[in-house]
Amino acid sequence: MIALRPAHTGELALLWTLRTRTVAAACAGHYSASVLAAWLAAPAPDSLQRLLAQGGGVVAEEAGQVLGYAVLDAGAGEVDAVFVEPAQHGRGIGALLLGAVENEARAAGCERLFLSASLNAVPFYRRAGFVAVREEMYPHRSGIEIPSVFMEKLLD
Repeated sequence: MIALRPAHTGELALLWTLRTRTVAAACAGHYSASVLAAWLAAPAPDSLQRLLAQGGGVVAEEAGQVLGYAVLDAGAGEVDAVFVEPAQHGRGIGALLLGAVENEARAAGCERLFLSASLNAVPFYRRAGFVAVREEMYPHRSGIEIPSVFMEKLLD
């Protein structure tokens, strides 16, 4: 059975490794090799440690194995991350994680969530009720720009 729990700062390396595997597997058909190489080589941003310390992360696990995680920046109303182990895609784990983040956002008083979706993730977010606002070139801290879609969702 899949369980959700708060993410801990001590898991940062584990979560970032999961993120890297997921980006490599899920984004390969949507981005050039040069964009992926720079994206995958980037270390975890300092903001991730801060958001986890503030309680903004949730982990999905089953039988002691981490299956995925999501991170919310409640102060900004931004879904910072939703990543699921590639072998676990299609089980509804991402939807569980996103639902938990949305509940956390509502509890924090957010009326709207936004995110920059990678091209492969747009259908996932659309199914969750997010609306595409515009296509954009996301300025990644590694110096590259990543084609993405800015999306938002009004919370009820």
